[in-house]
Amino acid sequence: MKNLITDIEGILVGNVSDDALKSGTTALICERPMVASCAILGGAPGTRDTELLNPDQTVETVDALVLSGGSAFGLDAAGGVQGWLRQQGRGFSVGPVNVPIVPAAILFDLINGGDKAWGRQGPYWDMGWQAAEAASHDFDLGSSGAGTGALTAGLKGGLGSASMQAPNGIRLGALVAVNALGRATMGDGPHFWAAPFEKNAEFGGLGLPDTMPSEVDAPYTKLQAMQNGMGGQNSNTTIGIIATDAALTKAQAKRLAIMTHDGFSRALWPSHTPMDGDLVFALSTGTKPLPQGDGAFAALGAYAAATMSRAIARGVYEAQSKQNDLFPTWRSKFLGQAPVG
Repeated sequence: MKNLITDIEGILVGNVSDDALKSGTTALICERPMVASCAILGGAPGTRDTELLNPDQTVETVDALVLSGGSAFGLDAAGGVQGWLRQQGRGFSVGPVNVPIVPAAILFDLINGGDKAWGRQGPYWDMGWQAAEAASHDFDLGSSGAGTGALTAGLKGGLGSASMQAPNGIRLGALVAVNALGRATMGDGPHFWAAPFEKNAEFGGLGLPDTMPSEVDAPYTKLQAMQNGMGGQNSNTTIGIIATDAALTKAQAKRLAIMTHDGFSRALWPSHTPMDGDLVFALSTGTKPLPQGDGAFAALGAYAAATMSRAIARGVYEAQSKQNDLFPTWRSKFLGQAPVG
C-alpha cells in the first residue's frame, strides 16, 4: 500500500499546480461510477452538485470528485473534469445523452501572495481537464493540486492523503486539502493534534509532547496570525474525501461522511467554524460486503475519522516552501529547511 487514497481499487487522482498563481486543482477519477454522499459542517462552503448527493435524490453514483483552490472561481474546475469525462463517453445516461456527474468543493486561496490577475476566463476549467488527464495511482502531497496555496494558522497547509486496512480486510483512504482557520499543531510547537493516530512516522513521528504547551487550548487562528504581521487571510476551508471498498448505500455513505468529520476535530483546532467551509465527500467502490451489525459500521466510521486525521497532518507536514509564501512550512519552521525555487 502507498498510504494514499488510490490504495482503494478503482480510484485515480490527478493534480495540477501553478506556483505563480499559488493555486491548483485535484481531481479524483472513479474508474467506474461509485456511490457517493457528503456532509458539510463548516459555515462557509463553496460547492457544486452536492445537493444531488443527499440520500433522497435520484442519482446514486458519481464519475469524479473535485477539490480546488480559487474560491468560487475554482468551481470551474469541475467543468473541465466533466468535459474530459464526456470525451471518454462517461456519464449518467439520459436517453441518448451522457452527463458526467462531478460534484466539487473549493477553498479560499485568493489572498495568499499569488498572482490572481487573470483575464476574462479564469484558469480553473483548463486545470480541471489537465488534472483529470493526469490522474494515476501516484500523486504528490503538500504544496500540490488543491493544496498548492493552502494556509493554516501560521503555517502553510497542503494536500494530504492516507490509507489503512481494517482487521476485516476493508480498506479506507482519505484525501484532503488543508486550508483551515485553525492549527494542525499543538500551540506553537511542532507536535500534531493527529499524533495518536500516526502510522510509521508518516508526519515526523514526534508523538505527543512530554509537557503540553501552556496555551494548547487557545483557539489561535489565521486572523490572529494576520494581526501578528504574518500576512494571510481570514478565509478558509478544509475539504476532503473518504473512500472505502466496502459496499455502502447512499444513506450509509452520508453517515460515513458525517463520522469522518470527527477526524477534522481531532486534527485541527478549532474546526467547523463560521469562516471554514469544512466538507467531506464519502465514496464507496462497493467491491466488498460490509459485515452485518451496527458495530461493523461504527468501526468503519471510527477508522475513517482516524484516517482523515492522518491525512490532514500529512498535508501540513509535506508542504513545501516557495517564493512569496506568506507563512512558513512545518519543515522550514521546525527543521530549518530552505525554500524551494
